[in-house]
Amino acid sequence: MALRTPSRAPLLLMGLLTTGLAQLPLPASAPRGFWALPENLTVVEGAAAELRCGVSAPGSAVQWAKDGLLLGPDPRIPRFPRYHLEGDPSRGEFHLHIEACDLSDDAEYECQVGRSETGPELVSPRVILSILVPPKVLQLTPEAGSTVTWVAGQEYVVSCVSGDAKPAPDITFLQTLLLPPGGQTVSDTSANVNAGSQEKLFTTEATARVTPQSSDNGQLLVCEASSPALDTPIRVSVTMNVLFPPGPPVIEWPGLDEGHVRAGQSLELLCVARGGNPPATLQWLKNGQPMSTAWGTEHAEAVARSMLVMTVQPEDHGARLSCEAQNSVSTGIQERGVTLQVTFPPSAITILGSASQSENKNVSLSCITKSSRPRVLLRWWLGWRQLVPTEEMVMDGLHGGHISMSNLTFLVRREDNGLTLTCEAFSEAFTKETFKKSLTLNVKYPAQKLWIEGPPEGQRLRAGTRVRLVCLAIGGNPEPSLTWLKDSRTVTEPRPPQEPRRVQLGSLEKSGSTFSRELVLITGPSDNQAKFTCKAGQLSASTQLVVQFPPTNVTILANATALRPGDALNLTCISISSNPPVNLSWDKEGERLESVATPPRSAPFKGSAAARSVLLRLSSRDHGHRVTCQAHSPELRETMSAFYRLNVLYAPTIRALQDPTEVNIGGSVDIVCTVDANPILPEMFSWERLGEEEEDQSLEDMEKMSKGATGLLQIHHAKLAQAGAYQCIVDNGVAPPARGLVRLVVRFPPQVEHPTPLTKVAAAGDSTSSATLHCRARGVPNIIFTWTKNGVPLDLQDPRYTEHTYHQGGVHSSLLTIANVSAAQDYALFTCTATNTLGSDHTNIQLVSISRPDPPTGLKVVSMTPYSVGLEWKPGFDGGLPQRFQIRYEALETSGFLYVDILPPEATTFTLTGLQPSTRYRVWLLASNALGDSGVTDKGSQITITTPGLDKPSGEPDYQLPTEQPEGLPGLPLLPVLFAVGGLLLLSNISCVGGFLWRRRLRRLAEGISEKTEAGSEEDRVKNEYEDSQWTGDRDTRSSTVSTMDVEPYYHSMKNFSPQLPPTLEEVSYPRGFTHLEEEDMAFPGHLYDEVERLYAPTGAWGPLYDEVPMGPCDPCWPGEMYEDSRGVYDRVAGDLDPMEPDSLPFELRGHLV
Repeated sequence: MALRTPSRAPLLLMGLLTTGLAQLPLPASAPRGFWALPENLTVVEGAAAELRCGVSAPGSAVQWAKDGLLLGPDPRIPRFPRYHLEGDPSRGEFHLHIEACDLSDDAEYECQVGRSETGPELVSPRVILSILVPPKVLQLTPEAGSTVTWVAGQEYVVSCVSGDAKPAPDITFLQTLLLPPGGQTVSDTSANVNAGSQEKLFTTEATARVTPQSSDNGQLLVCEASSPALDTPIRVSVTMNVLFPPGPPVIEWPGLDEGHVRAGQSLELLCVARGGNPPATLQWLKNGQPMSTAWGTEHAEAVARSMLVMTVQPEDHGARLSCEAQNSVSTGIQERGVTLQVTFPPSAITILGSASQSENKNVSLSCITKSSRPRVLLRWWLGWRQLVPTEEMVMDGLHGGHISMSNLTFLVRREDNGLTLTCEAFSEAFTKETFKKSLTLNVKYPAQKLWIEGPPEGQRLRAGTRVRLVCLAIGGNPEPSLTWLKDSRTVTEPRPPQEPRRVQLGSLEKSGSTFSRELVLITGPSDNQAKFTCKAGQLSASTQLVVQFPPTNVTILANATALRPGDALNLTCISISSNPPVNLSWDKEGERLESVATPPRSAPFKGSAAARSVLLRLSSRDHGHRVTCQAHSPELRETMSAFYRLNVLYAPTIRALQDPTEVNIGGSVDIVCTVDANPILPEMFSWERLGEEEEDQSLEDMEKMSKGATGLLQIHHAKLAQAGAYQCIVDNGVAPPARGLVRLVVRFPPQVEHPTPLTKVAAAGDSTSSATLHCRARGVPNIIFTWTKNGVPLDLQDPRYTEHTYHQGGVHSSLLTIANVSAAQDYALFTCTATNTLGSDHTNIQLVSISRPDPPTGLKVVSMTPYSVGLEWKPGFDGGLPQRFQIRYEALETSGFLYVDILPPEATTFTLTGLQPSTRYRVWLLASNALGDSGVTDKGSQITITTPGLDKPSGEPDYQLPTEQPEGLPGLPLLPVLFAVGGLLLLSNISCVGGFLWRRRLRRLAEGISEKTEAGSEEDRVKNEYEDSQWTGDRDTRSSTVSTMDVEPYYHSMKNFSPQLPPTLEEVSYPRGFTHLEEEDMAFPGHLYDEVERLYAPTGAWGPLYDEVPMGPCDPCWPGEMYEDSRGVYDRVAGDLDPMEPDSLPFELRGHLV
């Protein structure tokens, strides 16, 4: 092919180096040249454009250049995706086609043909592709689519700016009613073309000056932009809201005579104002003052209407009604008005003067009208007869009217009475109305006759008789009032409705020309000789009554008020008034008394008075008696009485006092004290509680009340501490005060003394020994004891079991003796149950064998000095044998132990002396009996101490125990030395008769172990048994009984126990009272029934609280009736107790059991 010849190599190389042109094969014989040249072309942005290029150059490369930039021979023109070549290359068609033209395509183009073997390169003439860009938006100020409010006649500036466009658009302003185009062009406009946001783009800014008129209201102001790039112009607009003032208002008057109205007429006036934007605001004014601001508008017709509705009054005459119209753009107020001419009649007619006159005298009257327009005329009428006025006149009135007045004077006669006198006003302006004022003529003349009808004068009337008096009169004007008087005082009915109506005054009654008024009386003492008068004007009539009446009042006068036995009392009886006179007499409780008459006194109601006196010598028995005075009228056969109750003051006496007064614990009770006394005073009762201590006499938590002759001491939620004796004291001011004693017994359920959960009693179980179990309880009323062994009721019919029960006050004991104790049968748990009507309680007692003592517990330091230490502890179970205590101690810095025996053996406190200052010691406490010691392993029986130095204060005890050494022997305790010497002597005797004493001691241990009783001293026997277990553990350190506050077990040895009981009633005698007993001889530790057990009344004044509870002066003794054979108890229990020295049987073996 020709295209591949070497002669074409330079052209091909140039095309490949520049744009990679492709060679197109052409016939070698074809002539070179353009058969179709491109032409200038204009297209709108977004449209397609095609530049034609037809070439006759076979084998040559053809390409387009854009503003000198070669686009390349590739038909697809890769770098320009919207560009490509169209046509058939074989025919030489190389047309440049551009899709969706935009501003970047606006350039100069040329078609180039490359050099070939057949000829040089060819270049077409440059052509211009012009891209038209239409304006996209128009920006209107004010904002397009809005409504602008302008005032008519004022100039406004409107600007319109086009968006980017090519070429610059033309902008025109139009005023039109509707779009599309039409309307009037705004002439006063200017436009400026400015560069756009890009090269080759332009914007047009046009300004128009607009002066709107009222006719422009509602029209559109349009900004229209036209361009060759637009098929139709684009438009934006605003709606013109042109404000302009309304037209003048018009008042529509109903009828022909404008302004003429009548008072009372309802006037309706319509005010209309047309045009205006906004529509007019209407307002009605009366004499310049606003009346109505309500109006309505019709926007379609631009009409405003306001209706004024008013009722015309006379004062509206001459008033100017005006309607004002304006809106927001009005330069002034437009107004239309009308002046009212009001016609009104007189609102009232007044007659001055009195229409009441005595007969044959002149009456003068004046008739005056209120203001009227026009004036009115006046005339007088008496009945149907017209009277001639004496004078007439006219005066100026209110609201432009006139006042008419007419005076009249004429002579009245009796026959004119009751006729109507009329003043009439008339006028031609008020032909359909009549105005008049009338009075009734009242001619006065007196009554002709007056008299009274009633019982004849001098007739005797008994008090309480109903009497009718009638007053009558004939004629008279005004009607006679007929007034009743009694002794010149007007009679009226009693006002209080609860009082009996003794006077009934009737109303005035008329029958024809006769008038009457009735007075009905229930006669009384005040009516005697009274003058009753009836008056009618100047006329009067009178009558007098004679009334018989018993004494109006019988009064007794006394010469003294505070009376005491032995006083003389003078009583005077006075009959105030009676008709006829009465006879007076005296009696006392039906017994006739001698009396003396006194001189008579003046009496009211024109009656008679009487008086008699009597002298009495008084005694206390006369209190409350009635001394009566009787006033008897023989003629009336009536008797009136008055009595004087004797009030003799005397000292109180207690009549009733419930002793004893019982109450359950926690309950409520009243101690009632009833007396006989005069006077009975609210505060005459007082109460005292009898007790030794001040706190025992407190009456807190108790309420004192009194009701008349009864005094109450109210106790709520009774407590045991409130039991005891109380004294009721009554003092009414008359000596001497009365005193009464009463015991308050608080009943409570049993309270068994069980210091620990379990009590132990030791006894040999060899079937030869006996044991006694002691169960003690408190409770009121009396307690019944029952026993069980291991939960099974004990058969007391078994001869091995013997029970004895003791009662003293609120303390009760049961001793159960077990004979021939067997370890197999009797080492068991015994339960004692105490029961009364309020409840029950129980305790357990364990019967065990004899053993070594338990270690003592609770070892503690109670005082310390550099040379000594005070110790205290609690004894443990002694194992059933006498136990002793020994102290072992050592100084920790040195070796070796020191031992100190504690004497007496039953002591529970000891002061260890001979110590060194600032030294540490370890101290053990040992307990031992005949079977061995307790050992030192128990932690509760050892303690480590360090004595203080000499420079430190020491805590000395506030008491000195007998175990302390004397000051003169600081190195050796005196008592231990003495007891040591006695011990050596005793050991020497034992060494001589060891075997004999050993057997004898065992026998005594088996028979002599007993509970502690009150035989230690008389003072101990007086101690309150309720507190026995408490104070024996605290004060008598020789006893193995411990306090109820302890927590250690409670032990006793019981081998052949034989209690030492109180003597029987046959062995000791004692008085029933406490008259010979000093308070210091009594040792009551605060027993809750100690007040009951102590007697305060004289001997024999009280009986026992319970038959089985006797009370003695100091010894609480067991009554013989509590058991059938009192001596048998001692025969079996205490009879075998051998007399022993104190040292032969240690004290703790003689302690009693709980």
